[in-house]
Amino acid sequence: MLQVRHISHWFGDLKVLDQVSFNLNRGQRAGLIGPNGCGKSTLLKIITGELRPDQGAVQLSPAALRLGYLPQALDFPPEATVGDVLAAAEGERVSVETRLAEAAERVAAASNGELAAALADYDRALAEFEALGGALYAEADAVLAGLDLADVGQQRPVTALSGGQKTRLGLARLLLSQPDLLVLDEPTNHLDIRALAWLEEFLAGYPGAVLLVSHDRAFLDRTVTTILALDDVSHTLREYAGNYSDYALALDRSLEKQWAAYHEQQERVARLTSSIRRLSGKAQNIENETIHFYYRRIAKDLARRAVVQKRRLERMLESEELVEKPGLSWKMKLDFADMPRSGQDVLNIEGLSVGYGPRTVLHDVDLHLSYGQRAALIGPNGAGKTTLLRCITGELAPWAGQVRLGRGVRLGYMAQEQETLDPAATPLALLRAAAPLSETEARSFLHYFLFAGDEVFTPVGKLSFGERSRLALALLAGRGCNLLLLDEPINHLDIPSRESFERAMARFEGTVLAVVHDRYFIERFATTLWIVEGGAVQTMAAG
Repeated sequence: MLQVRHISHWFGDLKVLDQVSFNLNRGQRAGLIGPNGCGKSTLLKIITGELRPDQGAVQLSPAALRLGYLPQALDFPPEATVGDVLAAAEGERVSVETRLAEAAERVAAASNGELAAALADYDRALAEFEALGGALYAEADAVLAGLDLADVGQQRPVTALSGGQKTRLGLARLLLSQPDLLVLDEPTNHLDIRALAWLEEFLAGYPGAVLLVSHDRAFLDRTVTTILALDDVSHTLREYAGNYSDYALALDRSLEKQWAAYHEQQERVARLTSSIRRLSGKAQNIENETIHFYYRRIAKDLARRAVVQKRRLERMLESEELVEKPGLSWKMKLDFADMPRSGQDVLNIEGLSVGYGPRTVLHDVDLHLSYGQRAALIGPNGAGKTTLLRCITGELAPWAGQVRLGRGVRLGYMAQEQETLDPAATPLALLRAAAPLSETEARSFLHYFLFAGDEVFTPVGKLSFGERSRLALALLAGRGCNLLLLDEPINHLDIPSRESFERAMARFEGTVLAVVHDRYFIERFATTLWIVEGGAVQTMAAG
């Protein structure tokens, strides 16, 4: 269905893709992975025809194949309603349905001489209808319900939707159009665990081909049959059979083999270098100490052997079989500063009720966090997870009940869209205001969070969501907080950065309450689950 052949692309002098090739067949589901900025979205734009490559070509087969694309940045008509968007998704199907009905009427009215042609027209219309998904369109309500859009009014303007609802509406529009090839750029953003599970099941039964970009490792494990890994150093692509866990295992084994071969080669280089130095030194000593013909002939023989070994070493180092040292790409190095220890009782919530206007969001909530606990706050979108965090920070006053922080608690809050960051401020200024660091120390600290050079002077308003997430984490680390309230802390982080964040959480000695939908992360992070649904919060041990 899709053939990508020798694609290369540059932005100015910066190479992004180098000789990228792969095939995608019907029924195949491929996950495109790699660090942020390595060229994943660029490759998708080339595949969809939005961008022309500098070299190479993309071929769709058959030529009439219908491709559906979900970009990260969605574009809706300014005056469109939810109903307009969904109707547009079904527009082609309605047109084909009309032609099918007209063809059926012609068959019914055809005379004997016209029947063969009428039946042929009907067969073509029926094949076209079935190619578009046919009766699958009756599942429109199921798609909307699965993506938590069933209660969104058809007359509501798209501009009135939240960012998460717009993402899910774009995904619903695409899934309802039933293209032959689905190209999805981070479709899991703004999906809660229930919606993720529904999308996984939908994609598992999808009859066409799927190419998707995602940083959600559990989602990749449950949906894809192939991993396409883009390297941010070589700008090349490697294909691995299986899901993300299969890829991670294969990568670990490959790295182990490469390190073993590299160390073996280095030992050979060291032995040859030592031998050359020893033979050359011995020959030089003999020549310096005697003029006797016999001993000087031995010295020449030793020097000749040193030259032979030196040439052998040069040939090995110039050989195509030379094993390169495994490269370590530049990853976020997250570590939390020394911090004061809080008391054993960190957070107590008693009889909490809160809401907005006439609507009660949470009622009669009793919760407790002890020092060192890691609680994952989960539940459907709109259930009240962020509302609970805002009550704990004091940003939102409860209607009833109380929230009490324990002795010695130093609270740090990371908002979902980093709206607490001053858009006019720079990363350098924010960090120096949060921690007693010199400019040199602050710039070095920000370098660990992938802010290099003059990037530390970029206003927050001009940073990407991923960059803002990294900055928010840097500020928490710099302040030395011992209670972290994190609202979707890894939503905009790539897989290497998520793994770095997981390692940092494992080393963090304080207490954490985090809203997360990444099940891979929850399994490795949480000691306790706080489940928000129906206005209540239930607690249970993780695992």
